[in-house]
Amino acid sequence: MPQYNLTRDEARSRSSHIDVTSYEHTLILTGRGDSFRVRSRIRFTADPDATTFIDAITASVERIVLNGLDLELAEVVAPSRITLPGLAAENELVIDAHFSYMNTGEGLHRFVDPIDDEVYLYSQFEVPDARRVFPVFEQPDLKAPFSFTVVAPEHWTVVSNSPTPTPGDPAETFADLGEEAAEGMAVWQFAPTTPISSYITAIIAGPYRSVHSELVSSDGQPVPLGLYCRESLFEYLDSDTLFRITRAGFEFFEREFGVPYPFEKYDQLFVPEFNAGAMENAGAVTILENYIFRSRPTEALVERRTVTVLHELAHMWFGDLVTMKWWNDLWLNESFAEFMSTLATAEATKYTEAWTTFATIEKSWAYRQDQLPSTHPIVAPIEDLADVEVNFDGITYAKGASVLKQLVAWVGRAEFFAGLAQYFEKHAWANTELDDLLRELEATSGRDLATWSKLWLEESGVNLIEASVETAPADTDEESETVTRLQVTQKPWIIEGQPVPSLRPHRLAIGFYSENAEGRLVRTHAFPLDLDSAEADVPEAVGLPKPDVIVVNDADLTYAKVRFDPESMRVAAERLSDFDDSLTQLIVLSTLWDSVRDGELPAGVYIETLLNHLGAISHSSGLLTQMRQLETAVGAYLPPAERAQAHTRVADRLGELFASAPAGSDQAFQFLRGVIRHAQSPAQIDELRQWLDAAEVGGITIDTDLKWELLIALSNHDAIAESAIADMAAEDPSATGQRQAATARAARATSAAKSQAFTRMIDEVDLPNSELGALANGFAMGLQTDTGELIAAEAPLLDFATEYFQRVSGWWETRTLEMAQTMTLRLFPPATDHTVAQATAWLTDHPAAPKGLLRLMRENLADAQRALTAQETSSMVEDPSKIAR
Repeated sequence: MPQYNLTRDEARSRSSHIDVTSYEHTLILTGRGDSFRVRSRIRFTADPDATTFIDAITASVERIVLNGLDLELAEVVAPSRITLPGLAAENELVIDAHFSYMNTGEGLHRFVDPIDDEVYLYSQFEVPDARRVFPVFEQPDLKAPFSFTVVAPEHWTVVSNSPTPTPGDPAETFADLGEEAAEGMAVWQFAPTTPISSYITAIIAGPYRSVHSELVSSDGQPVPLGLYCRESLFEYLDSDTLFRITRAGFEFFEREFGVPYPFEKYDQLFVPEFNAGAMENAGAVTILENYIFRSRPTEALVERRTVTVLHELAHMWFGDLVTMKWWNDLWLNESFAEFMSTLATAEATKYTEAWTTFATIEKSWAYRQDQLPSTHPIVAPIEDLADVEVNFDGITYAKGASVLKQLVAWVGRAEFFAGLAQYFEKHAWANTELDDLLRELEATSGRDLATWSKLWLEESGVNLIEASVETAPADTDEESETVTRLQVTQKPWIIEGQPVPSLRPHRLAIGFYSENAEGRLVRTHAFPLDLDSAEADVPEAVGLPKPDVIVVNDADLTYAKVRFDPESMRVAAERLSDFDDSLTQLIVLSTLWDSVRDGELPAGVYIETLLNHLGAISHSSGLLTQMRQLETAVGAYLPPAERAQAHTRVADRLGELFASAPAGSDQAFQFLRGVIRHAQSPAQIDELRQWLDAAEVGGITIDTDLKWELLIALSNHDAIAESAIADMAAEDPSATGQRQAATARAARATSAAKSQAFTRMIDEVDLPNSELGALANGFAMGLQTDTGELIAAEAPLLDFATEYFQRVSGWWETRTLEMAQTMTLRLFPPATDHTVAQATAWLTDHPAAPKGLLRLMRENLADAQRALTAQETSSMVEDPSKIAR
């Protein structure tokens, strides 16, 4: 199913001519067939005699009645919109149509549980996919009350934005629709919502099981709480924990915002095959069901779930109660929720080091995105849906949240939240732009935010901050040195083809770390610094003993790339385990990793530093990030010929760390999974086989998902029979088991397995989103050989790279956005000179390709070029292990 656009000019023109009074949608959801029937009644005002259009991506349209007159379908129905001519001042539009069930995670997604063959439906509308479920003026500034009537099997549960009513007899509804009453059906008639945007409406239907609770809002009103998931996952739903997080979030946000929760109830629904982490539907949040843990998760994943739950709750105020006027302020929605959820996690839950997690995961995502050729201002120019659909990125979420954190520090926390309270009160149930928020913050803080906004929000790119130190022999000890000058400089990080970033004002700290009596590296001094020009001195440091390490951006206060002076970087890398503070450890590693990504430092230096010091990293999210980067360093930033030996060495070292870590700990669990991922030698592969047959290893239970990880690794090395995968799939017949089996089969590093997986992905256009992702995961494993060449494709396929570049344009013509993006990103060939040449030629030959596709292809090319640069740097070093020791 192709994609359809809507421009900002079209939306602006439409909202200037019409205002929506109400929507009434009746949906017949049996869960069977390819489509479902919808009868819609829409009331709206308009400029008399004006012509407009309503959005609707339909399977078929049976009838359209505008102000009592039937419209000729052939004259007004187009693939994604319906023209409405000759409008009156007051209008009533009735549309009878069929819409398609989806399996791409967009519109109304349909999933069949392989455990019990039950059908589960849920909607996902952001950005423009409510139009796949009912006719709608699909733009955020045309808010209106929505009334949903849903006819569905009587044993189902139906949830929407309004409280779920008691289901009734659907005979009258069927009669109104001119249909015969069907056996075993019921009707749910939801009360009208408050005025909300279409993208946060929701319909979730199926035999979901639920557990319920209640809290009292700050205005004294009871708020019903619900948690929902599939029947086959219900035993794993840890409702006590989730309700505890939700209650903590309600208390925190109501206190900080000064505004009671604005909706009647709060349901959280864990749904299958969800493309994102969660979605902030008003009062009916949908969440990725992977956050229901059937097997042991890392503590990092449990923390991530906490942040996600609080992120969506924050949206109930910022995004749902007050909504952006157009998608150029998407960043404000997401950055605000990301900032507030991290703040709430740190201050209202057990995860008090949430800002360390933010620095490690979110900011690294932002820095990567901000150094791509597609970097853009936080306030991005969004001219149409094609712009916004690829803008859910590290700048929109993580850089924006980083900048908001600085804004709060600059205007003052009390002033910030006082301004927010005024903003919510003034604009409740309405739409706003960035200036509306800044105006309230200026009023409460007394600061002029125009310059700050221009430099931080309206310009792209990142600055590089460095420190240099000058010393002289100490008067009392000739072997010691005293600081005579400490200078901090900044310069723009230049990206070819992008505007040169301005030098921004930074509020940061410079930390001095020296060895204490116990041999630990501890902070002895921290110097706050306002850097608002190219350079600044730190006079407070003059006369102090030279420290062992000078940490730039100590405590991670600003958003910038940083470099330590050479001696500080050497000592920090050598003695990483001696830092007591996890955030400082991770700042050091982030700086080291950034230097590797920029081709300034061989990947082997980073690898050896990690192998020497991973045992000292106890922060779960920090450890998880380093383990992921270790995989990238070995698998992409080392030359292909060196990778097998490096994997073997890494697996051996991780095995040692696993054996020495506290038995059963999160750290041990992550090291064990690392061994599985890196195992390479015959002895290591044999050990994986032994683990597969074990009940537990070193205090870690070999549960279902860990078994799958072992099977996938063994299959990747062609070290296990197909029958073992089939047996495990029979033992685990769940949807997750089916996906894992698909990954295991695609992971086998043979021409036959890779060709079969690739053919399925390109030919089976009805492949569900989750299975496409599972196949892509396995296909990428072991695709590049030790020679740098790709595994050969079987006839009639050409080589996989050529097939990709010949087909990628067609995916954007025939697939939905989510599926096209997945294929464009996940099937891009590994980095080689040939890949770079083919990608460059493709971009030259396709200047008129869809904007989203062009952006992703430029990003793919940039990543490939970065990998080749890193490989070249790494190949210059004979023994990188000596550099880091």
